[in-house]
Amino acid sequence: MINQAEKIIEVKNVKKIYRMGQEKIYAVDDVSFDIYKGEFCCLLGTSGSGKSTLLNLMAGIEKISGGQIIIKGKKIHKMNENNLAKFRQRYLGFVFQSYNLIGSMTALENVEFPLIFKRVKAKQRRKMARDMLKQVGLEARLNHKPKEMSGGQQQRVGIARAFVASPEIVFADEPTGNLDTKTTMDVMKLIRTMAKQHSQTIVMVTHDRRLADFADRIIHILDGKIQEIEVREVADSQEEPVSSDVISISDNVEISDITGIPDIAAAEEEGKQTKKQETSEQEISERAEADEAIPQRNTEIKTNNKNQNNRGKEG
Repeated sequence: MINQAEKIIEVKNVKKIYRMGQEKIYAVDDVSFDIYKGEFCCLLGTSGSGKSTLLNLMAGIEKISGGQIIIKGKKIHKMNENNLAKFRQRYLGFVFQSYNLIGSMTALENVEFPLIFKRVKAKQRRKMARDMLKQVGLEARLNHKPKEMSGGQQQRVGIARAFVASPEIVFADEPTGNLDTKTTMDVMKLIRTMAKQHSQTIVMVTHDRRLADFADRIIHILDGKIQEIEVREVADSQEEPVSSDVISISDNVEISDITGIPDIAAAEEEGKQTKKQETSEQEISERAEADEAIPQRNTEIKTNNKNQNNRGKEG
């Protein structure tokens, strides 16, 4: 389980303020929480809630307007760009919604890429990248370029790239946003399994409750504020959630228990089969109607031709 004595990320009274003319917009408004080593933490909220901005602040991609962000004892909000870049290379990995693969590179080369900046020798990084692609089930796609792979395969390459350098923390911003339901569930199980195997910390942003259910802890974000923190138990043997307890932050939030994930993939597949069956029945019906109409059209054509012949004789 998570070692709650070891904090790896500390967010203290963090604010992010944007200015539009004279107006101040609080994208993140006085937010505080801790994330522990080996934890899978999810920032859950609707579009515009401030969850992605918060993730960017934690990753040092955007600058905070107030408060502190401490990762591994380092105040990253006080680092300059050069030190931040080195810090990210050493400790952080990223999984993006749009994959962000380099189109001119093969899967193997894409996964190798972050190891170049860590000055890993060519032979070693080639082996590390190949082993990581094997772990994500893409051993047969080593030399394929992004355009030669499906969305799910490209995201698996993205996951391999994020994990290949063994970062202590992986930030994932809507990592399955461009994938279908079945592939989404497969990718989420893969991310969780890989993180647990290597005691890595995951911080994921999503608007999808089903994906949040893979996390050990869910931080609900609304209008830049924390609404509630939900502590969960996940069955590692199945890599699927089993239960949760909700810690209410605001008085108007109800405490609830949640059990399991609905089998969305099975339901979607059943829907596809039903739709396919309905389509087939409709096509059969339309063909039958068309076949019935052919004799009638032939009769009408013959009658018209006969009438034209009679008129010709009368003329």
